[in-house]
Amino acid sequence: MKFFVVIMLLLSPVAATAQNQGMSGGDMQNLMLLMQKMQQCMAKIDQAELQAFKEQSEKFGNEIDTLCNNGERKKAQKKAIAYSKKMLKNPALKQMEKCGEITKGLMPEDSTPSIEDELDFSNHHVCDE
Repeated sequence: MKFFVVIMLLLSPVAATAQNQGMSGGDMQNLMLLMQKMQQCMAKIDQAELQAFKEQSEKFGNEIDTLCNNGERKKAQKKAIAYSKKMLKNPALKQMEKCGEITKGLMPEDSTPSIEDELDFSNHHVCDE
């Protein structure tokens, strides 16, 4: 499981929506302005912190995969829940989510889950992903 990849996917579908909705020139210009604001927002994220987050998430994903492959589902689930609670407090992740909110309203309702939903393992098992 790659939490970093999931998070980036949560923030990226805006451009595909623009292509599929047949936008007018004015709408496209507004979209470009929003994307520029989002890019400026993303530039404020501490890159060292983001890299550390990515490395930690990849390491954690490998640990979870190992536990799941060894049949230690309960232990994997417990670790995933603890890790997700920790990650929701991560400043880089909070900033990424804030940047993603810039484009809110451009996407169809419920088209992408929130970061909290993606990291909430109370309704699904981490080994089943």
